[in-house]
Amino acid sequence: MSSLNLAVIGNCTFGALLDERARIVWACLPRFDSDPIFASLIAGDDGDSKGLYEVELLDFSRAEQHYRDNSAVVVTRLYDSADGVVEITDFAPRFKHFDRIHRPPSIVRHIRPLSGSPRIRLRIRPTYDYGKGIPGITRGSNHLRYIMPHLTLRLTTDAPVTYVAEEVPFILERPVTLILGPDESLTAAVDETSREFFKKTDEYWREWCRYLALPFEWQEAVIRASITLKLCSYEETGAIIAAMTTSIPEAPHSGRNWDYRYCWLRDAYFVVHALNRLGATRTMEGYLSYISNIVASNVGANAADGHLQPVFGISQEVHLDETICDSLSGYRNMGPVRVGNSAYNQIQNDGYGSVILASTQSFFDRRLDHPGDVSLFEKLEKLGQQAIKLWDQPDAGLWELRTRQQVHTYSSVMCWAACDRLSKIAGQLDMPERQKHWASAAKHIRAGVLERAWNSGLNSLVSTFDGSDLDASLLCLHEIGFLPADDPRFLGTLDQVEKQLKHGRFILRYAAPDDFGSPEVTFNVCTFWYIDALAAVGRTQEARDLFEAMLAARNPMGLLSEDLSPNNGELWGNFPQTYSMVGLISSAMRLSKSWEEAY
Repeated sequence: MSSLNLAVIGNCTFGALLDERARIVWACLPRFDSDPIFASLIAGDDGDSKGLYEVELLDFSRAEQHYRDNSAVVVTRLYDSADGVVEITDFAPRFKHFDRIHRPPSIVRHIRPLSGSPRIRLRIRPTYDYGKGIPGITRGSNHLRYIMPHLTLRLTTDAPVTYVAEEVPFILERPVTLILGPDESLTAAVDETSREFFKKTDEYWREWCRYLALPFEWQEAVIRASITLKLCSYEETGAIIAAMTTSIPEAPHSGRNWDYRYCWLRDAYFVVHALNRLGATRTMEGYLSYISNIVASNVGANAADGHLQPVFGISQEVHLDETICDSLSGYRNMGPVRVGNSAYNQIQNDGYGSVILASTQSFFDRRLDHPGDVSLFEKLEKLGQQAIKLWDQPDAGLWELRTRQQVHTYSSVMCWAACDRLSKIAGQLDMPERQKHWASAAKHIRAGVLERAWNSGLNSLVSTFDGSDLDASLLCLHEIGFLPADDPRFLGTLDQVEKQLKHGRFILRYAAPDDFGSPEVTFNVCTFWYIDALAAVGRTQEARDLFEAMLAARNPMGLLSEDLSPNNGELWGNFPQTYSMVGLISSAMRLSKSWEEAY
């Protein structure tokens, strides 16, 4: 039975997922949203033939796996039942070269014997068209070429090419290297190239981590989450994907299988906010470039009506038409496998606030190469005007309900946040008339939300205007600045969240039935929001205990997917989920002792 005990490698162009035995079970090349060349993760019983890259140790006994400290390099050791041990080092090259970042869509794999006489078999079985097609293969003296209609990959190696091509087992008597990437000849020997790429890549990540403004406690967990968020950014355009996978079910046999390889404006705001808190501001700068292009071009499925669609492709693709892929049977045979995401067609009115909140720091942070200016402010004002227009209008909400629209409190609060932050930005830019305008708009929206979203019978804010159900986004109201944490209305809301949404120790995103029935699993970021709310109202020990429980819920490599089964602690949903890793960082920053307190 497969599981989400996976490691991630990547270089801000593409990502690949490795299981506990270093089998590459998912990789889209040359970029995050490409056709997966290795798709066995979602191929069910056909996993061995639908895209797999394995170093098989014959007579396998057990495996160990870890990341190198402060790095995106994965090291796996395979043990056979005698005394044979093989060590596999995997990474995607990323380093500075000629004053630029070199990030080729390549996977470097170095295999060396540590003891005994281990026998291995190399199984490299790429596919294309979501598992439908098998590449043509041509051989050279030191390489194999995998020829597909829209991509040709070259595997350059100092292993016996015949053994690789024909999957013949052989004794690993010396280290071997395999570099899988573009159909280009290397300019140096493969082992020399591998050593150079490894050294520079490992140094890059360790140097990147050196400048993180870490909390005193839980540093290892925060570093791993931070690197993972960085790996989910598409550096060329600045887009940030929600996750690297498609169609990992949110719960067993639920049909809640979605493609997350795109840039949600909401998720990207949370990622930018978390990395900014750590001092890693370049992701924000890249994202601002991405979103400025979208706002300036006024594109989108509903752009004619002034709407900002909630999700775009990583190079600003507007149409993400959703199809069912019949050639892959799904994660653990739990289809369907979806490609594309119909959410791009939805109205989600929190997007205006998400973009403006993601942009706000750029007007106040003096470290940035390209700080926010009047030109950016004027672009953001267009979004603010939409927030004024739409704050009390129905939408699909942040949970993307597919068959009904209501006025969602979170969307309305984010429209308030859009106006509130525009007022603050105008003040920073010394534009008093605009500051007054946006402050007045924010005041009007806030009063309307507090009137329409308040349920006096429950003594709580609720998820929709004039409704009675709650959802976990209400836990964010203090973080966004809409209500102080000690406001009786927030305390009452927290009390109702605990009554309606707690499942064991963890938090559902909502409890009311939706298009697919009642939710079965807890949503990891919602539990982190709950942890933050507990800390904000002074219930610090409860918050710390629950945070430790969430750390224990991570997979062995320190990563989280979207959802957690409260029954057995199993991870579900797309992976790695940026939302979840953001929650971990934010909660650690809030809960950690200060450096001063620690001494």
